[in-house]
Amino acid sequence: MPELFHRKLERTAIGFVLAIIAAASVGGIVEIAPLFTIDETVETVDDMRLYTPLELAGRNIYVREGCYACHSQMIRTLRDEVERYGPYSLAVESKYDHPMLWGSKRTGPDLARIGGKYSDFWHVAHLSNPRDVVPESNMPAYAWLARTPLRMNDLAEHLQAQRVVGVPYTDAMIANASSDAYGQAMPDSTQSSGVSERYGEKTTVTAFDGVATNVTEMDALVAYLQVLGRLTEAAYANTAATEQAPDPND
Repeated sequence: MPELFHRKLERTAIGFVLAIIAAASVGGIVEIAPLFTIDETVETVDDMRLYTPLELAGRNIYVREGCYACHSQMIRTLRDEVERYGPYSLAVESKYDHPMLWGSKRTGPDLARIGGKYSDFWHVAHLSNPRDVVPESNMPAYAWLARTPLRMNDLAEHLQAQRVVGVPYTDAMIANASSDAYGQAMPDSTQSSGVSERYGEKTTVTAFDGVATNVTEMDALVAYLQVLGRLTEAAYANTAATEQAPDPND
């Protein structure tokens, strides 16, 4: 009987199309319906800061070079992941990521909490020749980033595009994008003070690649890596609250 019904349905074009639409609609509803309650499930935090123009440029380089193909940026709630990488990832930590880089491929380690774990010098050495610091690494070298000047004349357009999709960059941030990118990597320049004024006192202003003569793509990428997991302290605060909560079995 089921075979006869299926054969009849296949021979009825309109009926078969309607059946496909119905089946696809069920899957669509299952995926779309939860989005109507997104405001109830995504955390809100007060200390969340934006990517600076230099960090955003570094993120663009990270995407351009396909780093996301080997490194995820999402720590699951599994115990072994938390013990290895740190507090599990919260949705709010990716609220300004367009596109998000959660991923599931881990040829290399997860980078969600890499910010501040190693020094700038370590990152430069690792990117220049990974095997100098991790002998067993199969990661390609990116030494040429330190020789490539960072393109900064279109950073204002990048920030403006981010604002279109909801990232709250101000007019002042957009107008000073190139200046702030230069100032963040040039701590002794007159432009450096504006970075902290617009992005907060916790923003790191330093010569990320160790050379304070020009701004390179290495500066941008290291700046981005050093801020991963540090845009907000929400994950660490959430972990502390969980550890202090009384055990219901006591």
